[in-house]
Amino acid sequence: MSNYSATRESEISLAELRGDCARMAPHWVVPAKSAPVRVAPSLIHGVTVPAASARLIDAMSEYGD
Repeated sequence: MSNYSATRESEISLAELRGDCARMAPHWVVPAKSAPVRVAPSLIHGVTVPAASARLIDAMSEYGD
């Protein structure tokens, strides 16, 4: 039988957790973010918005501004 006993999650301190995260951070590589390709407005066609959705968006300024 093994002498190793797993600790419960509640027994792990915040400092230990932060240390574990700091050691793992170099392993997590974030890919370079590419800029989205702009589309000329003249190429955007065929988009229709239902009247109910247009009214909903139009009324949203009352809540956010």
